Amino acid sequence: MATSPQHIEARHVEARHLEARHLEARAVPLPGRRPAVTVAEAPGRGPGHWAGAPSAILVDGVFYLAYRLRRPVGAGRGFGLVIAHSTDGETFRELAVVPREPFGAESLERPALVVTPEGRFRLYVSCAAPASPHWWVDLLEADSPGGFDPDRRRTVLPGDPRTLAVKDPVVAPLDGGWQLWASCHPLDDPHATDRMDSRHATSPDGVHWTWTGTALAPRPGHWDARGVRISAVLTDGPRPVALYDGRASAEQNWAERTGLALADTARRFEAVGDEPVAVATVGDGALRYVTVVPLPGGGHRLFYEAANPDGSHELRTELHEPA
Repeated sequence: MATSPQHIEARHVEARHLEARHLEARAVPLPGRRPAVTVAEAPGRGPGHWAGAPSAILVDGVFYLAYRLRRPVGAGRGFGLVIAHSTDGETFRELAVVPREPFGAESLERPALVVTPEGRFRLYVSCAAPASPHWWVDLLEADSPGGFDPDRRRTVLPGDPRTLAVKDPVVAPLDGGWQLWASCHPLDDPHATDRMDSRHATSPDGVHWTWTGTALAPRPGHWDARGVRISAVLTDGPRPVALYDGRASAEQNWAERTGLALADTARRFEAVGDEPVAVATVGDGALRYVTVVPLPGGGHRLFYEAANPDGSHELRTELHEPA
């Protein structure tokens, strides 16, 4: 069957569009492209012992880092969040540990550490409901990153124990308000609660949130068909860019790889490419929870969780200097 000139031109336009998107993607700092330094070792040996799920910010020349410590299922799971600081981004000193018990949670997962325009520190904490696939997010606030008090927590993303689990938020003051991207797990099928997409919300104050819709969805038939979780959003370039965790199957739960997505606005992203952009070459292959800190002189510092040969995960950082 003959192809019309209009169809040929449409294909050329689409090819140019894809090429432009890939050129944009090449400018994004991707993990595994620079020498990595271990920030925190795994809390034990073997699968299920993890240090990672980081969130990092740079305030007045000091890096502040929050990350999760976890043991295997049945041995404590996510038992605490470490708050630490550093002047060089590699050697961190512990400021505080936020324990699991005051939250009434079975496990804690990825936090989000942010500083408000007024200079106060906030910690958004992902909490697993005991004996349930449900997750919710609590908020702590303090004058200093070492002063978070779990007894003064408040729930800001409750989800719904019957229909939706909410966790692993990425939070940022942006465009005169607040924006958030969270991992959401539909609970309609009790045998498939590991499925996940990423959803976007806005807020006038970072406390009261309104969902706007799906920010990034799984792609059937691709490496990220089972679930996607936005881990970092960069808005310092010509268009928003997201790094995200993805997996193809339930068996890859806890061993996600890193993907790349682009957007015209920070509310709706589209995945780029047919393969992950970063995978660990040892252990279970996990390379996930990438957080990106833009540096004042240009360049970026990355923090992420990566697999070790014995199946444990450790927290690493990379410095990406300006081109």
